Amino acid sequence: MALLHNRISNEELKQHLMEETEPRVTVSFYQYFPIQNPQEFRDYLYKHLYELKVFGRIYVAFEGINAQASVPQSNYNAFVQFLYSIKPLEGLRINIAVEDDGKSFWVLKVKVRDKIVADGIEDSTFNMQNKGRYVNAEQMNDLLQDKETVVIDMRNHYEYEVGHFNNAIEIPSDTFREQLPMAADMMKGNENKNIIMYCTGGIRCEKASAYMLHRGFNNVFHLEGGIINYAKQIKEKNLPSRFIGKNFVFDNRLGERITEDIIAHCHQCGKPCDSHTNCKNDGCHLLFIQCKECAEKYENCCSTECKETIHMPAERQKEIRQGVDKGQNIFNKSKARIRPRLNER
Repeated sequence: MALLHNRISNEELKQHLMEETEPRVTVSFYQYFPIQNPQEFRDYLYKHLYELKVFGRIYVAFEGINAQASVPQSNYNAFVQFLYSIKPLEGLRINIAVEDDGKSFWVLKVKVRDKIVADGIEDSTFNMQNKGRYVNAEQMNDLLQDKETVVIDMRNHYEYEVGHFNNAIEIPSDTFREQLPMAADMMKGNENKNIIMYCTGGIRCEKASAYMLHRGFNNVFHLEGGIINYAKQIKEKNLPSRFIGKNFVFDNRLGERITEDIIAHCHQCGKPCDSHTNCKNDGCHLLFIQCKECAEKYENCCSTECKETIHMPAERQKEIRQGVDKGQNIFNKSKARIRPRLNER
């Protein structure tokens, strides 16, 4: 029977990755298309990608596929050929990371989900195939010059905070499922304006564009391939970047720099900084922005409390973790943007 799940510890996998000498290519891709048997498709993907030594995080659902992956350079062509051999993925656009140290993933995870993007849409008349028009980097820049254009960021606050398009509107909600109806409500009265949706790699804004059309908006666009593809195109065509700052990405890198602008601030001391990190305390792992000085001061922790915790005996740390509500250890947009203890000085 073919291996369909990882059986090696994370520690060992990370060690193997660090010992690799061959360069890797970090990519992302998605495609909305009907999958009759997601579990069967998932197993088929895992078997073939495992053989190509692909690492990454891939979600499969009845509505399609969403993937971020790391591929050995020597296997990249075979990887693309395999994807293109799947009829609905033939000619698929694959986004290649702008900044890449080859250490973005260390294990292959392919999971079946209800949806590749949780949207909360229950209306049976919603049609994902009726989506907004794609725009490339050049068209995006042109539309941004038009005063009748409204640009909507469909990402989370911690993504928007470190980088976004000029004059982009942030939808102040915790989740994508909440953002969709909120975006439509916020745009009431602008049904005939140009509305451009954008996100990291295109998957959220593509669904958002279909939802806006479903809600009666007429001139809806979405940035093809998201910020990742935009950054690639402006570099290739030597275009000015209307996106400022850093593009947050969901792997070990936690960001790709698009421009040198630093528009965010350290959550502990307030100085200009846009480097995300996870609190070193295993019972916390809060995602937050931390400068080098605060990283040294707090030993890569989000607070003195967590700094003290990491020096406790392992058993005591385990006892503390058992009582921790990890649901609080996230950034959200409708509540306090950072936990109060990050304001310690």
